[in-house]
Amino acid sequence: MFVRYFFLTTIWLFCSAQAESRPETSRIGVLNSQGAPQSIEDAFRNGLRKLSYVEGKNITIEWRRGVGTQKEMRLQAIDLVASKVDLIVSFGSPATRAALDTGATPVVFLVGDPVGAGFAVSLARPGGKGTGVSTQTTELNRKRLEILRQLSPRAQRFLYLGNYSNPIAARDLAEMEKGARALGIKLVSLSAQNSAEIEVELQAIRQRSGDAVVVSADTTLLVNKAKIASAIREAKLPAIFPFREYHEVGALMSYSPNMDETMYRLATYVDRILRGANPAEQPIEQISTYELIIDLRIAREMRIPVPQELLLRANDVIR
Repeated sequence: MFVRYFFLTTIWLFCSAQAESRPETSRIGVLNSQGAPQSIEDAFRNGLRKLSYVEGKNITIEWRRGVGTQKEMRLQAIDLVASKVDLIVSFGSPATRAALDTGATPVVFLVGDPVGAGFAVSLARPGGKGTGVSTQTTELNRKRLEILRQLSPRAQRFLYLGNYSNPIAARDLAEMEKGARALGIKLVSLSAQNSAEIEVELQAIRQRSGDAVVVSADTTLLVNKAKIASAIREAKLPAIFPFREYHEVGALMSYSPNMDETMYRLATYVDRILRGANPAEQPIEQISTYELIIDLRIAREMRIPVPQELLLRANDVIR
């Protein structure tokens, strides 16, 4: 009896270990609507490395950068599926839509509001072939508006630069308008989905058609971060940005998730699925830790005083 029990237990442990083990080499595809900045790509690689995945050794990454329209993204997603990647990692809502609509390949996504965008049934149980990390962009935009009002309490007309072709743009704008009403300020929305349209909307900023600027967390805008930050500095308008990467090109202030931690969390989903986990049953994680960064050098250049209470609240003050 003991021998039989020992034998069955050994078989069960072996099978369990096999089910939880990952393949010796893996292939993943990365799809981004406009091409993630190098710093974000590096953070993703570092997240994988912490889990013992090293590109070129035990994992191959097929990068698809700089695709533009939804049709082009769909073609890129089809190409990744045809190359027989084990899963697709998607940055942003447009890229995620293309990946989810193509074949049966599992998807690990980084998006603002996966439920609102229709990518998952719920955070607790996604129910489809995709799961990943939510940055709660909709709620964050209202918070950014509040912080910017604290920086510039006399401002009454706030410009909101977004991209209304993004699946969650309507919800973002609705939340921003609620926040503006609560603060007793006027919100003027500007929309751009490519470089040419961004240049048009930046003219409104250069002409100071508002008192302050909120930039949305859209990847199209992130790719054009240099021209956006430059136009805002030229107009000497207080502004808040959605990613730390904007400080590379002279942003005054940002409020965003810690990208290193976010990309590590994303990498853990890659690891789980490569080990055989079902995306439909993997709860989506909401990032809950955010960083406020203020660049006092830019504040001095733009002659914008920063309240002491805001400096004390900041996670990082660049001097």
